[in-house]
Amino acid sequence: MNDFKEKITIAITGASGSLYALRLIECLVAAEFQLYILCSSAARVVFDTEVGLKLPSSPDAASKVLTDKFKAKDGQITFFGKEQWFSPVASGSAAPKKMVVCPCSTGTLAAISQGMSDNLIERAADVVIKERGQLILVPRETPFSTIHLQNMLSLSQMGVTIMPAAPGFYHNPESINDLIDFMVGRILDHLNVEQKIMPRWGYQK
Repeated sequence: MNDFKEKITIAITGASGSLYALRLIECLVAAEFQLYILCSSAARVVFDTEVGLKLPSSPDAASKVLTDKFKAKDGQITFFGKEQWFSPVASGSAAPKKMVVCPCSTGTLAAISQGMSDNLIERAADVVIKERGQLILVPRETPFSTIHLQNMLSLSQMGVTIMPAAPGFYHNPESINDLIDFMVGRILDHLNVEQKIMPRWGYQK
């Protein structure tokens, strides 16, 4: 058995920004965290469109693809299907206390804000909220409608962290990867995971 630092749930929805999710998984694997991965059907389409990654429909096969891609240890990455209701993330007695939805579609945002649990991503988020855990949502949409903003306000008032995929430029990015690392670095900061991929304000080289 491998001893991992902590379990974290990572959910990926159909919003644009699959590179954020992949980089986040890469960093958490390198930091020795154990990951439960949830992925919507739309996210599979976006993965294929944006990065040419075809995730198998079988959870076991998808776990192997991600394990091989990130050179993870045995059991470090477990992929769950959208209706695997007996998975740990579906129960308050077993779910990790930390969860990130990255990227988060506005449809998923709305469902979470209203306590909907029509799929495992929504149920897992609902569990983290009710158990007073840490939930981070990374919406990627522009512009935000009043509905989107009202849903974000409602969730923020519940203690959910809303972190739109809006990278800064004060670190003088030279590539798309630099912009991705800006966002992923901020997510890692909020998860209290040590990171060196993004310099902090006042400490830039």
